[in-house]
Amino acid sequence: MNFPPDLVIFDCDGVLVDSEPLTNVIIRDNLARHGLKISIDQVVDLFVGGTMMGVMNTARDMGAELPEGWLDTIYSEIFDVLAARVEPVPGIAAVLDALDDAGIPYAVGSNGPHRKMEITLTRTGLIERLQGRIYSREDVANPKPAPDVYLKAAQEAGVAPDRCVVVEDSASGARAGRAANMCTFGYVAQSDPARLDPICDRLFASMDALPDLLGL
Repeated sequence: MNFPPDLVIFDCDGVLVDSEPLTNVIIRDNLARHGLKISIDQVVDLFVGGTMMGVMNTARDMGAELPEGWLDTIYSEIFDVLAARVEPVPGIAAVLDALDDAGIPYAVGSNGPHRKMEITLTRTGLIERLQGRIYSREDVANPKPAPDVYLKAAQEAGVAPDRCVVVEDSASGARAGRAANMCTFGYVAQSDPARLDPICDRLFASMDALPDLLGL
């Protein structure tokens, strides 16, 4: 595609807000209490980029004894920690500033629920910049790796998919971007480049590099 794009769509967790290290510890510790002891690396491999429903189903298949109502319980644990401790991804504010200066709109497309994004984006001071352009798997039929949430963001903005760039940090999300026929950049500051490289158009390890990659 010709750069700059007409719309940039960001994943939320791990791209806008540095929530995944906090969330992964909570998932590991909670599953251990329910009979499934796995490492942080296994949590990352199995669950990052997915949904909490997917975590629940996979964990049960692996032997975790998760009670009815577990989803509400784990979300409550996660929300409490994120509300107190989550920080923005380093450099993301400068990226949004550069997009604003260039007049290029941006949006969020996440597998997380709206309540989670409300918490993390509010604490990090990003929500005012994204209001009205925040899309969740709750808004579409299928979560990532299906392209639904990214296609919805593009449709709402009135931008053709092939004029969009997706910024992702998970293989599941990158597959969603590619399935949407969008140029997909993989942010690998905390992700394994080998998992993203085959399904991304470009990889980058610092948000400082993103404005140049976008042609700003």
